[in-house]
Amino acid sequence: MIYIKSDAEIDLMKKAGRLAADLLDRIEPYIKPGVTTLELNDLIHGWTLEAGGISAPLNYKGYPKSICTSVNDVVCHGIPSAKTKLKEGDIINVDVTPIVGGFHGDSSRTYPVGKISEKAQHLIKVTQECLDRGIAEVRIGARVGDIGAAIQEYAEACGFSVVRDFVGHGIGRTFHEDPQIYHYGERGRGQRLEAGMVFTIEPMINEGDWRTKTKKDGWTAVTIDGTLSAQFEHTIGIRSDGRVEILTT
Repeated sequence: MIYIKSDAEIDLMKKAGRLAADLLDRIEPYIKPGVTTLELNDLIHGWTLEAGGISAPLNYKGYPKSICTSVNDVVCHGIPSAKTKLKEGDIINVDVTPIVGGFHGDSSRTYPVGKISEKAQHLIKVTQECLDRGIAEVRIGARVGDIGAAIQEYAEACGFSVVRDFVGHGIGRTFHEDPQIYHYGERGRGQRLEAGMVFTIEPMINEGDWRTKTKKDGWTAVTIDGTLSAQFEHTIGIRSDGRVEILTT
């Protein structure tokens, strides 16, 4: 079921979205060699509480931490750990979802750790562009397939692949709602977009094979061939007058 939001509700969601953006801004200076992913988790958890928010991932369906930290070949849902220490040349996606006033704000970015390879730089740049191209397709009357096609066309033209096992999603008072937002597909196919929809677009782009596998912890998804993966995510709202707004800036 798709929950249509009023403009007033979208305004409330912007508060959560702005906190998500602020958390991702604040954590960037701490992403450097020698820092553990648990340290990043604890910093963001503390900042979220200070701002009057709640970390939605913590205890969500048993997830044990407040953020997701996905390093190198981890596609998504990497669990912060004192054993995972960042090193020069890594890339890491940090995914945050604070709740403010009952609404969720969901966003993620992929960061370089120190000096990274040209290939890793290119992957990050292409993934960011994939998100931007997906957002550019959002308008009343467009279809989910338009978003996915724009992302897939660009990623594959650049020699990368699009993860199919994980998708964007509606969001609001609950973490995951309809519709599902596929990051691949055909133009003119899928759910039609309408005013009041709020959803994430969060392409996961792989250096090699698009397929993934999940580790024994039940959460950590990695590329099937051990190659790098990058992701960027924003929460998008469509207002009653048709304006499309990125809520997580």
